Amino acid sequence: MKKKLLSSILAATMVVSLAACGSASSDTTATTTETGDTQTAEADTTEAAATTQTASGDGITITMWTNDRHDMDYIQSAIDTFNSTNTDGITVEFQTVTDNYANQIQLAYQGGTAPDIVTGNGSDISINNFADTGIVIPLNDYISADEEYQKVNDPYNHMYEGYNVKDGNIYSVYSGVRSGVRVEYNTSLITEEIPSILSDYVALAQKVTDEGAGQYYGIGLTSSGPFGRLLEASAQMSGIYPYDYVNGKFDFSGFKEIVEAGKGLVAAAYPDQQGVDNMRALFAEGQFALWSNASQEVSVFTNQIPVTGFEWGVAEVPTLDGTVKGALNMVPQKGYYILSSSPNQDAAWKVISYLQSEEVMKSYLENGYCLPITDYMAGIIDSSQTGRMVDFATQDYEDVYPPTPSINLTGDDYGTVLWNAVMGYVDVDEAIEDLNTRYNEALEADVASGTVKRLVIKDYDPLHPSKGTAEYLSE
Repeated sequence: MKKKLLSSILAATMVVSLAACGSASSDTTATTTETGDTQTAEADTTEAAATTQTASGDGITITMWTNDRHDMDYIQSAIDTFNSTNTDGITVEFQTVTDNYANQIQLAYQGGTAPDIVTGNGSDISINNFADTGIVIPLNDYISADEEYQKVNDPYNHMYEGYNVKDGNIYSVYSGVRSGVRVEYNTSLITEEIPSILSDYVALAQKVTDEGAGQYYGIGLTSSGPFGRLLEASAQMSGIYPYDYVNGKFDFSGFKEIVEAGKGLVAAAYPDQQGVDNMRALFAEGQFALWSNASQEVSVFTNQIPVTGFEWGVAEVPTLDGTVKGALNMVPQKGYYILSSSPNQDAAWKVISYLQSEEVMKSYLENGYCLPITDYMAGIIDSSQTGRMVDFATQDYEDVYPPTPSINLTGDDYGTVLWNAVMGYVDVDEAIEDLNTRYNEALEADVASGTVKRLVIKDYDPLHPSKGTAEYLSE
């Protein structure tokens, strides 16, 4: 492959597509969009991308914060329409805050300068914290009184404990979802069906590497969160998860086979693990055949780093034995929360109801900002407008796992430790023993100190983890 072509593709990584579904990190100074890339945060994010309109007369001003930049133009356009057409005298001020988002919200709340509405994706906002401290309010009464909103957003079937729901109270309703991990592959280098068994998948990667004879390789592995790009997804679908919800403790024992399979993938991989965008560019150039990531890759491979030299396919992630025994984690997107400090909560709900209306959501989804989370909207949108997003449509085995207790862990997290075991830097049995010890010692200490509660789901179903009844225990 020509270096000139690679350079031009790498240069394209500087272009951030607006057609992806994403979120900004709530605990770092960088912004993460659904392209999965870390972009440099702007120096003063509390002023960045702010669009302010002043209410006149006796009108009501509703301020809204978001940590999303990928859909900023679309949301601003929708707000402009609302501001010019609503008959309630409501004007919305829309601001993007990407630096330490959750902390910024808490500081503003404590200082009396908080917005009326904030948005959040997945774990951007810890509902266990924001609800327990009274920062956000339950929306149950608003939802039950709004039949049209119920029809479009199906809130009662998308209650995710620890994300938008706590103890039966609904604090937000998600507009869409980012898919779980899929396999993306070069159909010029792989003409056969992608195996459903992990060991066969490893063998396929090695076969392509052997055929490439140094010209191309079977698989690419990134240096950025490599364990979560494929192996963790394979573990989830194999019924393996780091937390034992039934007994309320951490358990990494099931990961040994996953780690061993990972060693085979490393042996068949492109020899240099680089950052996500660099590896995407190498895939687009044909340097390796197999890649793994979620629905953000649609925007990446059609706009940001276009694949033009071959057709790329999408397949399901393989499991240990070829059967699905657990849910593949997906990430819910674009929830709207009303802060308890808002003096205009009824008006804030009118804004939310508008932004999550059928008209606004139809165009939002057709533009590829998210996958539909409800069957209703999936039936309303014109899927021919969404391009390759249709290949990432959510499956029956995809769900949202309740967030595990947020412990004060000392040392490396499990993703880092298990990847070190994959790379052969540490023994896998020793790695698992270390993780079980450190994670559970931290859990017990935090429960005893009262800084966290033990999550137990006695009726836990690994194929439907969000459907169980959560209990939070203080011992």
